Amino acid sequence: MISIDINCDIGEGVGNEAQLLPLITSCNIACGGHAGDTNSMWQIALMAKKQKVLIGAHPSYPDRENFGRNSFNISKVELKKSILSQIEDLNTVLKSLGTPLNHIKPHGALYNDVARSKELALVFLDSIEKYRNNVFLYVPYNSKIEEEALRLGFRIKYEAFADRNYNDDLSLVSRKDPRALLQDPNAVLGHLLQMVKKGEVLTLSGKALKIKADTYCIHGDSPSTLQILTYLSKHLPKNQISINK
Repeated sequence: MISIDINCDIGEGVGNEAQLLPLITSCNIACGGHAGDTNSMWQIALMAKKQKVLIGAHPSYPDRENFGRNSFNISKVELKKSILSQIEDLNTVLKSLGTPLNHIKPHGALYNDVARSKELALVFLDSIEKYRNNVFLYVPYNSKIEEEALRLGFRIKYEAFADRNYNDDLSLVSRKDPRALLQDPNAVLGHLLQMVKKGEVLTLSGKALKIKADTYCIHGDSPSTLQILTYLSKHLPKNQISINK
């Protein structure tokens, strides 16, 4: 039996956390950049703690208007300040609950930008330097943020997306493309099984490319998230895979 970690981006205003948390093993809580505030962070972190779900920070460009999904024109100094402030706000909540911060995962456009740009990857890593030795960083395989994080001694976990389609350069298909998001539970299962069992992902053009993953993301704000997670919890054991509760 193969044991895997499934993570979800939560605290983004959908209000489905109580349903999702029993079905996942780690979560990424929005901490004010694109969504969330102190109250939502506290409520969701408390629920996650009760479900024994590992808790991560999900910082974003400070762009609530666009939900952090567009690249944002901001100075390096201001971006560093914003990223650190978001993570510190969540960590303050976690300390009050007596539960640790397990990981950091950037959100949306910031995630994509640090994957492609060495310059932005270094800005991001500089902003989270104080967490380098005791918190994991979720990164995509074969990315700039992976390369620089390893060089600088950060602890990383590779992340792949079970509900997103990939391009031939292992970047995610743009959300502007209607094929970006997989919403059929069986299609998500097939996508996930290929990554877990074969170590490869089938791209939108049909190529099978090598990929590494320690954790697999299902987006918490998709209309079919609960349906997908319920389906996976039922069908993964039939394929000799367990969710790492």
